[in-house]
Amino acid sequence: MTEAEKLPTEISVQQVDQLRKSDQPFCLLDVREPDEYQTARLEGAVLLPMSELNQRLEELKSHLQQRTIVYCHHGSRSLHVVMALRAKGYPNIQNMTGGIDRWSLQIDAEVPRY
Repeated sequence: MTEAEKLPTEISVQQVDQLRKSDQPFCLLDVREPDEYQTARLEGAVLLPMSELNQRLEELKSHLQQRTIVYCHHGSRSLHVVMALRAKGYPNIQNMTGGIDRWSLQIDAEVPRY
């Protein structure tokens, strides 16, 4: 992938919803803490808390070869993770703007807000 073809850093919850409904493979990465994950989560997401990212990066390498959408509660932690992973050479990483909170508000009200 060339610099011109690089995916945008941010992706909206609506775009993620469309991507989930398509046949395109991608990884959904939740970087919140386990208690947050227990409260509310998106089906099929891989939990890897931001606080454990550096120690567990090796686990992610197979996922990072494909498009990966990262989310947290409101989008701040996930943006930090996206920027860190892009700096490590993973251009297919995107931040879900607004996080799971916006997902609950705009896509699926069944996902609890906290």
